[in-house]
Amino acid sequence: MLATETSDIRLQTLQERQEQLIQEYLKQDTSAAPSFLKKQSLLLDDYFHESYEHSAVGPAININKNPYAIVALGGYGRQEQCIHSDVDLLFLFENSIPDEAAALVREFIHPLWNIGMDVGYTVQTPDGCIQLAQKDVEMLTSLLDSRFICGISPLYSKLRDQFRKTFMKDQAGDVIDRVIQRNRERHDRFGDSSYLLQPNLKEGDGGLRDYHTIMWIARIKADVQQPRDLEYYGCMSADEFQRLIRSLAFIWHVRNHLHDLAERKYDQLLFRYQEEIARRMKYRKRNSQLPVERFLGELHGHMNFLKQHEQMQVYEMENEKRPRRGRKPRSASLVEGLQVRRGMLGFVSSRIIPENPFLLMQIFEESARLQLPLSPEARRLVREFLHLVTKQFRTAARAVHSFEQILLSSPSRFNVLEAMNETGFLVRFIPQFNAVLNRIQYDEYHLFPVDKHLLRTVDMIKLFGTTEDPTGKPLCAEIYQRLESPVLLLWATLLHDVGKGKSEGDHSTTGAEVVREIMTVKGYSPEEVDTVSFLVAEHLFLVKIATRRDIQDEETALLCARRIKKIDRLDMLYLLAVADSASTGPKAWNAWTASLMEGLYLNVLSVLRTGELTSTEAVTVMDRKKTLLMEAADTNREQEEIEALFHYMSPRYLLYTPTHDLKDHIALYRRLGDARFIWEISQNIVSDTRTLTLCARDFPGLFSKIAGVFTLNSIRILDAQVYTWRNNIALDVFEVEPPPDRLYEQVKWQQAAEALEATLSGEMDIDTTLRERLSEYGYTRPKPVSGQRHLNRVEIDNESSSFFTIIEVFAYDHPGLLYGITDALFKSRLDVWIAKIATKVDQVVDVFYVRDFDGQKIESPDQLAMIQTEVQKVLGEIL
Repeated sequence: MLATETSDIRLQTLQERQEQLIQEYLKQDTSAAPSFLKKQSLLLDDYFHESYEHSAVGPAININKNPYAIVALGGYGRQEQCIHSDVDLLFLFENSIPDEAAALVREFIHPLWNIGMDVGYTVQTPDGCIQLAQKDVEMLTSLLDSRFICGISPLYSKLRDQFRKTFMKDQAGDVIDRVIQRNRERHDRFGDSSYLLQPNLKEGDGGLRDYHTIMWIARIKADVQQPRDLEYYGCMSADEFQRLIRSLAFIWHVRNHLHDLAERKYDQLLFRYQEEIARRMKYRKRNSQLPVERFLGELHGHMNFLKQHEQMQVYEMENEKRPRRGRKPRSASLVEGLQVRRGMLGFVSSRIIPENPFLLMQIFEESARLQLPLSPEARRLVREFLHLVTKQFRTAARAVHSFEQILLSSPSRFNVLEAMNETGFLVRFIPQFNAVLNRIQYDEYHLFPVDKHLLRTVDMIKLFGTTEDPTGKPLCAEIYQRLESPVLLLWATLLHDVGKGKSEGDHSTTGAEVVREIMTVKGYSPEEVDTVSFLVAEHLFLVKIATRRDIQDEETALLCARRIKKIDRLDMLYLLAVADSASTGPKAWNAWTASLMEGLYLNVLSVLRTGELTSTEAVTVMDRKKTLLMEAADTNREQEEIEALFHYMSPRYLLYTPTHDLKDHIALYRRLGDARFIWEISQNIVSDTRTLTLCARDFPGLFSKIAGVFTLNSIRILDAQVYTWRNNIALDVFEVEPPPDRLYEQVKWQQAAEALEATLSGEMDIDTTLRERLSEYGYTRPKPVSGQRHLNRVEIDNESSSFFTIIEVFAYDHPGLLYGITDALFKSRLDVWIAKIATKVDQVVDVFYVRDFDGQKIESPDQLAMIQTEVQKVLGEIL
């Protein structure tokens, strides 16, 4: 039989056996994953064995004079061959690489390339491999995982001996440092996968690379060959090793399903794959948790286990380095029964723990004080003695005091609360915390599981005033430093989302009830309990008001002040709101949100300190502004013009618009002349937004046309203040995101101006143009990530404002949505005076302060129902 025919048969056999193996495996549960990976690898081994045996090129090389071997590298070397994993090979020659090597590579690899398999290779001598490994850490780790497949085995043994001599003796410390540094670079690039809702299963913190790093370090230190050796050499307890096996099996199983769905090697678990994998793995809804949320919760638990063990091994390696002579020893523990060894905190003996159970809390307090992690043995002992954390322990004043010291401690490289959570101690001390453990809130807005978010938010509070302060401003630090009871704020921060563990009800209200129970049991006074419960109940209040209400309106500040009542509560509520938003993710916290929050806080603080503005004070403020403008006028004619314009301007506009803006607006009005509109654009460096001030001749529907033009030009409105002077002049101030392409920003603004001119002149029908543009791009409404958990809705508030009806629209975002809503409001004979636009990734909350064309609030129930119906129609359609 011809060589090509036998090659084709081998290839066909490989494909058929792989397909059968994959189909059988995908029907099984996670426990089948390790066996599947090995079987996949053995199928490839068989293929290469047969290819070697029937090689047409091999005899020409003269294997006796020029020995060669084929070696598996990387994941194939570890026998961790997932469905679409790479196949990495080393063609190893003893002394020199013959001319026939290229033909040998083609013979072995090209058939696999032809069927779409991702095969990588290198051709080297043992000396060449060593030289490459000295330069490239990826080559070094690939050789650590290498495995002989076929050829001359003594040649492979020679490479292994040479590798051990070079890297696993005198250079072992430097090699481990290189491996650790490379893994840190991966973490920086791919993020903490044990936290993120779209984790990288391989490269992120908590991914499979952390397990590989554990094995690489163990191989360099002790020539560990198999995972089982980790237990044998004391790197893990028997229980931890079993957890490792379960965690690896779970992650491998998820990765295989991901490969199958993506039809290629792919390790980023994107939202679009998660629900299907949860379905395949037979997750069911339970206690209001979606199947995908339960699946992700379990995945994060396994990834967190890998992350914790990689961190501990790395820390142990860093502290094994011999100290320099004369260096003072690290800080010692002041607690009897605890000791510091090799830079880690541990118990002197396991026997003393039952005699003094409070050591279980004190070791974490000492960890926070000394900024040292618990040793692996100490963590194991904490888990082993968790049964000693009884009700009496949880309510003891000394235990509560120790926990307060942990809450108040400075931020550290080692998150003590995270260690308490990982060992199970936090749940034993606060049993209600168990309900949010690894609990997922499945949307693109929340980046982290609930328990990780809570711990992250506490850390965020502690960062205020440091170089890592997420706000970048001194305000939060100043407020935090003047708090009389920061520990109450930290309790509220740790527990603000604990209500999400309940299946029903608003999580803020539910959480406040849970917190009241926790704080009472812990022995706090009724006043302290009320404060923490209030903070939990209202932790979203300031954010909602800042993003959904007109913060320039005194009524907004009064509403907040009447609800909050005390300055110290305002301070704590503001800090909690900032930390919560900053910990949720960039879609919840950005420069624009920060500026709104700070403005609202200062307004409410002013009301709490000085009381409400009286009508006399308001008149005084407006008269002062008028006087300043008159004094700045160059001529009598300008003064007369200012006098006349003040009669056209509304009291609200005059009261809340700064004097320098009034001056600029009047100058803009003067330039309008006979034009339909004129605008000016300024850059807000603090919030990285643009303020667009537009002066135009007013007419019903102007706002919706502007919104349509902005949509057409990819300009997103964040906030709008719409003022109509009584001389029929519209003075609108928009806060917008800059165009995506900053390089050609001026060009984009010019295009938008031309489009608005064409729209206002009637040359362009903005409705038709938008529909054509969306059709041209083949737009279809995206499927909500959260499985339609949050339905589109319209709410009308006639209580919060004395002069406006407030319409709130909650909807999944899509191009043209804002235009559609404002057009529906215009057709309902409503004028938009203020607009607040907040986007939560896939969902928006658009808020409009409106009056009817006669300038009145909408009071008629029939008209209110009609408005809701018209806007709902828009939400159910695509432009």
